[in-house]
Amino acid sequence: MNETVFRNARMVLAESMHDGDIVIRGETIAEIGDPGSGRDGHDLEGDYLLPGLVELHTDHLESHYAPRPGVRWNPAVAVQAHDAQIAGSGITTVLDALRVGADEDARVDADEMRSLADAIEECQVRDRLRAEHFIHLRCEVSASDVMEGFARFDDDRRVRLVSLMDHTPGQRQFVSFDAYKLYYQGKTGMPDEEFQAFVDRRLADAGRWAPGHRKALSEACRARGIVLASHDDATEVHVAEAVEQGVHLAEFPTTMAAARASHAAGMQVLMGAPNVVRGGSHSGNVAAAELASVGVLDVLSSDYVPFSLLQATFILAEEPHGLSLPEAAAMVTSKPAEAVGLFDRGVIAPGKRADLIQVRLDEGVPVVRSVWRQGRRVA
Repeated sequence: MNETVFRNARMVLAESMHDGDIVIRGETIAEIGDPGSGRDGHDLEGDYLLPGLVELHTDHLESHYAPRPGVRWNPAVAVQAHDAQIAGSGITTVLDALRVGADEDARVDADEMRSLADAIEECQVRDRLRAEHFIHLRCEVSASDVMEGFARFDDDRRVRLVSLMDHTPGQRQFVSFDAYKLYYQGKTGMPDEEFQAFVDRRLADAGRWAPGHRKALSEACRARGIVLASHDDATEVHVAEAVEQGVHLAEFPTTMAAARASHAAGMQVLMGAPNVVRGGSHSGNVAAAELASVGVLDVLSSDYVPFSLLQATFILAEEPHGLSLPEAAAMVTSKPAEAVGLFDRGVIAPGKRADLIQVRLDEGVPVVRSVWRQGRRVA
């Protein structure tokens, strides 16, 4: 079995920092030692050594597959391009978010989503990828075709997470109808009369489809052992509904009240790392750092900027947020791994997978210098 020694590392452990050496045997962490072990090995020059980051919700693959309106890239090549950026950002485990159910944002249809999932499987089997990839299905419950799309993933072993999404105007992400109108009318350029007709259709669809689809999807996930997530909960009523449906992960709660209620109910609360980096939500919702300051933030997701995951970790470890670096790092390593049942990674400890990233800070900005997955250098 191959043995690799990293010397002079500043390791971010589960609850503390440790300066010293680490021994990798094969794909696994074997030993953590004090400085000056005397073994020959790779000198990390005092850089931080963190567990490989674990990403639960990134929409980034779509932008590689459909980079311009009407443009489609080869699915396998799109997956490889996405993977290179993911790994270069220090992410060694990723759940690629694929949408199920057509809504106003859908640029990629159900057939194409299935093609991307097949490309992920092919590339993983052929050892073309740096990170390990799983699938997160983003299910738009107000869409008439969501169950048809979900059925196309019945036998896909990579599906580990399903989120129940509802982007109906006037609730959840856009409680303010004015905010919804500003965002979507500005995005689509629809005149007022056409936009109002569009809104009326969305409201009618939500009333007709959402309740039954939420129930059907939650039952299907329980039967298959898939972790279920809520999305954009805004009220305690939303949270109570999520509890009833068996939700374990609360994605992007939009208010402090919803985040507190989710946390009190035993759910892990996930927020976007771009929210931390930007200092607040682009939609005007609650700030992720505010949730961290009161102890109700558990997991961070890079969402639409892969590198934000690592950047937000170091931001939260600075004043005035009050988190230690191990506490902040847990939000992007051990806690997301545990949330989807991946207990073999996310921590630097003997017996865990040797998924590791070497990071140096340059004027406060983290620089990824090396990435290893299962003991093999991948970036």
